[in-house]
Amino acid sequence: MIAAAVDAVAPGGQALRQLADALAADPAALTAGAPPVAGRLAIELIARGSATLAIPACTVCGRAGKPLFRGDGGGVCQRCRAWQRAAACASCGKVRPAAGHDSAGRPICEVCRRRDDPRRHRQCGRCGKVAPIAARARDGHPDICVNCYRMPPATCSVCGRHRACSFAATSRPVCLSCSPRASAACARCGQDRPPAARWPEGPVCDPCYTAALRRRGRCASCGQQRRLVAPPGPAADTCADCAGLPVTHACADCGIEDKLYEKGRCAPCSLRRRTRQLLSAGTGVIAPQLTGVFDAVTAARQPRSALNWLRKGAGAGLLADVAAGRLAISHNALDAHPHRRAADYLRHMLTAAGALPPRDEDLARAGQWLAEVLDTIEPGADRRLVQAYATWQVMRRLRASAARTTRPRTPTAHARNNIRAATSLLAWLRGRGTTLGACGQADIDQWLHTGPSACLARDFLSWAAVRGHCRRLTIPVPPRATGPALGQDQRWALAARLLRDTALDPTDRVAGCLLLLYGQPLSRIAVMTTGQVTRRDGETFIRFGRHDVPVPGPLADAVLQLISDGRSYRGVGSPSATAWLFPGHLPGRPITPARLGERLRRIGVYAQTGRRAALLDLAAQLPAAVLADLLGLHQTTAAKWMHQAGGDWSRYAAELARSHPHQP
Repeated sequence: MIAAAVDAVAPGGQALRQLADALAADPAALTAGAPPVAGRLAIELIARGSATLAIPACTVCGRAGKPLFRGDGGGVCQRCRAWQRAAACASCGKVRPAAGHDSAGRPICEVCRRRDDPRRHRQCGRCGKVAPIAARARDGHPDICVNCYRMPPATCSVCGRHRACSFAATSRPVCLSCSPRASAACARCGQDRPPAARWPEGPVCDPCYTAALRRRGRCASCGQQRRLVAPPGPAADTCADCAGLPVTHACADCGIEDKLYEKGRCAPCSLRRRTRQLLSAGTGVIAPQLTGVFDAVTAARQPRSALNWLRKGAGAGLLADVAAGRLAISHNALDAHPHRRAADYLRHMLTAAGALPPRDEDLARAGQWLAEVLDTIEPGADRRLVQAYATWQVMRRLRASAARTTRPRTPTAHARNNIRAATSLLAWLRGRGTTLGACGQADIDQWLHTGPSACLARDFLSWAAVRGHCRRLTIPVPPRATGPALGQDQRWALAARLLRDTALDPTDRVAGCLLLLYGQPLSRIAVMTTGQVTRRDGETFIRFGRHDVPVPGPLADAVLQLISDGRSYRGVGSPSATAWLFPGHLPGRPITPARLGERLRRIGVYAQTGRRAALLDLAAQLPAAVLADLLGLHQTTAAKWMHQAGGDWSRYAAELARSHPHQP
């Protein structure tokens, strides 16, 4: 059986001589699997029933089924063997496998060989630059360089999506995401993943590779905070200089040892370089009004996210137009831009950096929306009536409300609903063959049956009656919205989880506790500032109304962590220092209530039921006047909650009489 196996893998000639020499030099060659003919014989013997042999695997990366060669520690695959023989490249100085040698016989790595090989560099037929060619000229098509080449699109045979694929002309195209990648057991975490690097201790996956490059420690020899590289592995305690090793992954600009991003630069230095190039329009000189934008973009906590935004963000293209003078820095120019979302994002970035004067965005958008709505109203008489109502009643009221307060947002939903109701009522009357002037109470009663939003026309009818456009018509006030409240046991269970579970995001913990413990609405939580949080005598307080409210210890820790660290991700161009307790994605703006509610729903906290439960509980324990002062509620609102909780205003006087019996 052994003779038959030998005849199958090495019938004669050079293969048989290699097998004989390998077994004569090392009787354990079948176990090591090297050279390749010995590995093939071991696999053949296993197939014929051998129970003492195992399929040979590389002693470095652990992969089995690959041709193995003699290396340090036993049989190694061709790739690991090349890395074991790696040497410093004569061109770039990096320790890599040799792909060739220069005229002096010194090793050259593959990257430098391709870069310096004149046969691989030709003029691209698409961009005209001299660069490495990815697709040679054929069938009338010119040479395409590596920068211009794009794989042909096809339907991936694995995921079924239409994407750029390899083997697009065959029956089994495969996109880049589905392309198989060789994996190996990571030498640090032990998980089977595609290796990002092969170090002396073995293959290292990308998370461990990134963590190792960014790990800092005090060198056991020089005492400096450096990246520790010796001895190989997580137990390294010596920097490269003290260990006599070449310093790798050092940024060419700042000199910090880190995971490099491009052209020998770390991500922060690459971000500064690209931002300066974009804002200076290639001249290197940034206009004074854009220096704030430069500081905000380069101060991003996650430089790679900012680099991705500069590379493919729609707002980055508009910012380049602003820097080049193709787009004016004005609200009118941004309003007229066809890409509204990108223009709005750039508007907030320029406003936060001081390059553009601030304005009430909600009020401005309401005006733009009104102009679009008026264009759709026919006939002209109805359009003029709605325009007069919206201009002199709704928008005038909105502007007055925005001027009285300093809040970051002007609520416009109710105003828009009133204008929609007026437009719908006029269209409904036209469909019945009548007008507003000839409308009677019977018509309005039928109008109220068209839907729950019909009662919103009450404001329009009151305005029209005062100005003589119609007779006095009655629409009842809509009933106050009520709903179920969260059970108190559930409320306290959710609050306990938010207070104790430090694995949750501080934004969700703080916002959820402010909702469940203090009954604050999302619209008020979203616009809270760090100035509302104070600390005295080791205690933390939050101001909702006219008085400071004490905060329990676990919540105080979460609030202080949120103030010191902020959100883990904010939009590119956001100022590094912000007064908002919950900064949003848009630069210089707080989080929206809708987004905050979405985050809380993901962890099982629902705003309406949770707030009702909190206010009912507080109203049952505190007099309405105290509740209004502490939580910033109107006294009428506090009284309504107290009545729902079973209390009365007389309770406040009784409480005062018992606590201060000698005061008048």
